[in-house]
Amino acid sequence: MIQKEYKLNISPRILELLGPSLYTNIYYVIAELIANAYDADAENVYIIISNDYIAVEDDGDGMSYKNGDVDKYLNVAAISRSTKENSTTKNKQRLKMGRKGVGKLAALSISEKVYVKTVANGEKSGFILSSHIDESRNLIPIPDEEIIFERVENNGTAIVMQNPKYKFVNTPKTIKKNIIKIFPMVCENFKIHIIKGKEEIIADDWNKDTICDLAALITIGDDFHAIGSHFVTPFESRKQDLKKAIATKEFPITMMNNSQQKRTYTVKINGWIGVYKTTRGRKAEITDFPDNFISLYANKKMGEFNILPVVGQNKLNEVYVVGQLHIDIFELTELPDMALSNRQGYKTDDPRYQVVLDYVRNELLPDILNMRKLYVDLTKEKKKENKLKEQKKREEDFKKSVDKFRENTSRKAVDRISKQMENITEKDQEKIKGILDDEINNNSPDMGIKSVIDSQKKKILISQTYSDKDLADIVYEMLKFNGVPGEDIIYTNCDDEVSRIPEESGIYDYLRDFFVESYSTQKIYVLFVTSHNSKVSWGALTEVGAAWITQVDHKVFNIHDFRPEHPLDDEKQWHTSFRDPDGNLYMSSLSADIFCQKIEFVCNQLGYAFNSRVRNRQKLDSLVMVKK
Repeated sequence: MIQKEYKLNISPRILELLGPSLYTNIYYVIAELIANAYDADAENVYIIISNDYIAVEDDGDGMSYKNGDVDKYLNVAAISRSTKENSTTKNKQRLKMGRKGVGKLAALSISEKVYVKTVANGEKSGFILSSHIDESRNLIPIPDEEIIFERVENNGTAIVMQNPKYKFVNTPKTIKKNIIKIFPMVCENFKIHIIKGKEEIIADDWNKDTICDLAALITIGDDFHAIGSHFVTPFESRKQDLKKAIATKEFPITMMNNSQQKRTYTVKINGWIGVYKTTRGRKAEITDFPDNFISLYANKKMGEFNILPVVGQNKLNEVYVVGQLHIDIFELTELPDMALSNRQGYKTDDPRYQVVLDYVRNELLPDILNMRKLYVDLTKEKKKENKLKEQKKREEDFKKSVDKFRENTSRKAVDRISKQMENITEKDQEKIKGILDDEINNNSPDMGIKSVIDSQKKKILISQTYSDKDLADIVYEMLKFNGVPGEDIIYTNCDDEVSRIPEESGIYDYLRDFFVESYSTQKIYVLFVTSHNSKVSWGALTEVGAAWITQVDHKVFNIHDFRPEHPLDDEKQWHTSFRDPDGNLYMSSLSADIFCQKIEFVCNQLGYAFNSRVRNRQKLDSLVMVKK
């Protein structure tokens, strides 16, 4: 039996300085060990967490001392792949993740004593890796009888970090979420098991759960279109606008390779990007990585967790963005290594990196944010539609309740009167019932549902033509400035969707349902914006007629030199605005004051707390030219 000697091929001083400070996060350390297991053709990796140690075991090929595998492992900083032939694993032909040869030092960031145990075809080897070794660089060997695994039965490797400086304080479920963000390509042939105490959980497809939570999704490349099957939306008719599958993005780039030859390569970008429906509830458990990010991967391993701060514009809606982009040319063996030593980012001046940033910044990110805007608009429209349906149902229930009340009350009253009076005829009964019906109509009590219906209704209608939108916009802005919510206003040409009638409804249907045929006593307040355009607008004339029929209160905001006529209240003072020869709107100081007076009066009538005249004049002066 040969006497095994384990000699670390690195200066003890460099090891002491570099090892403990190479990594800033425990998950990046675990990621390096998982990557080593992947490169060893493992199918299972076990992360075992106890109070005294953290172990990472795998069922890969293991390392043979006789065949030189252990020596290669101890040759720190030796390049692990330099040609196309040695860029794939021996058995499964996986693209190797490791390249720099320093990942083995990752464990020293967690523990000063790291036990390395390995078995290859029955041959056992083991040693203690430490950041404190003498000038001989010899490591303490581990006897064969102590080289045992907790979960692996045959070939494999175990990295045991004794008395770890950093510990996993989270639950296995949260640990899994963090690890899967680094290794999203886990599958049946590569599983990660997290074991903490008596709990065990297997890291499965993180993408599936995430995709289900998205409002919009873009998949890039054939390998990623399948995840679109997990995408669900309440807007089936617009699904093609909320889920897009595009081809691999390809960009030619000319670079000098490691052989100092200038060649043209193709940067191929695959993956996916999406936006969450909501971020509410996503922080039920605190994780080490945020939920909004755009990560970069190469050879199935994360190279940079989040480029969003670099490509984004710090907009509020960027908190909904999540994505994973795979660019294998980042790890192409014949090109210069662009990954940072700790695998937590890339060299920012590398042209491959710049191409990806430009694409995400200028095309991909704006596209997905526009898709989320569509989702938000559709959601608002759906809410408005549901609110209108609920409002109609309340109105129908109210009508039924009132009709039943009227019928039962008058009939029972007639029955009681008939019993108290002698010789009452059928004709007398009908007469009494008619009187009772009239009184009930005139004095219908609050049925308990009336206030609910009234609160759902719009309070103010701005009647106008599109040609006079500039004045109507000022009326709208001044109402909102005085505390009137946009939800309480009907303004068909409003730039804010909340004040427009729902898409499937017409203005006249809405007015008929809730202000003509309604049993509720609340009437809408109409603000007429009038000009010569009003007389040639069928819609404006119809609204004037509807206001007269229903006898609603109204105010007039007129543009000179048109004169409002009956049935508008032309006997009271109206507001007057003017247009200069170029068609620009302006007011005199007096008309501006009258404008504010009318806005304040309407707000007071409807129960809104309005601003002072001084504040209203200041606001109005910012919206329109006021000539002294």
